[in-house]
Amino acid sequence: MGLKEDFEGHAEKVKKLTASPSNEDLLILYGLYKQATVGPVTTSRPGMFSMKERAKWDAWKAVEGKSTDEAMSDYITKAKQLLEADASSASA
Repeated sequence: MGLKEDFEGHAEKVKKLTASPSNEDLLILYGLYKQATVGPVTTSRPGMFSMKERAKWDAWKAVEGKSTDEAMSDYITKAKQLLEADASSASA
């Protein structure tokens, strides 16, 4: 299986987590996903009254230097951590 297929598979699995990840984890995933699928952020930073959009933009901007493959690989690693934690909490 190629990196892109593995990435897409994990993106689907994350949507099916039984426990919702923390906001911090969601922002990490968001930034890596956007970097992997869109590339570097091209929009200006949202204003301070759009806190959610601003946090998402900051998460994406934080991984700006990563290549598409690096972002996909890091996303997969983070997704695996969340899936393992989800499986552990489900069986506890």
